[in-house]
Amino acid sequence: MHDYAICDLCDAHEDRLQQGRLQIVEPEYQIYGGRRHFSGPVFTLKVFEDNSLVRSLLEQPGLGRVLVVDGGASRRCALLGGNLAALAADNGWAGLLICGSVRDRQELDAAEVGIRALGLHPRKSTKRGLGGQGDVGTALHFSGVRIRCGDWLYADEDGILISDEPLPPA
Repeated sequence: MHDYAICDLCDAHEDRLQQGRLQIVEPEYQIYGGRRHFSGPVFTLKVFEDNSLVRSLLEQPGLGRVLVVDGGASRRCALLGGNLAALAADNGWAGLLICGSVRDRQELDAAEVGIRALGLHPRKSTKRGLGGQGDVGTALHFSGVRIRCGDWLYADEDGILISDEPLPPA
């Protein structure tokens, strides 16, 4: 259950939008996963065409967090598929925002987790060794926003917001 609507949050927090404390992610993301609405504190990851670290993080307790993955906007392979979406749901992640591609649409939609990604690609990512390569917990910049660990992400059918702190319901 959610207690917000993105449009209402924007209307109620216009001052925060003007101050840059509330940001709107560019509307280029497709909706996947069994949750259409999701929110939670952000944990960040930066990788490129290697989902080893995505798996490693999703194997850990999510604690209601949202994993935000800067995949360099690659459309050459998927960083998340059905198995990892199920793992995310089982481990208590609220959702994922992936600046990259995903695969296994039916399996993604069956997982009780929110997923936003640029699109679908049938090819799996590479695996560059144990643990993978990338930056965990780093500040990210993509799709017109700056995202840091500890920020809050709110998503519904109308869009995605990034806030520097939890927002009261509008």
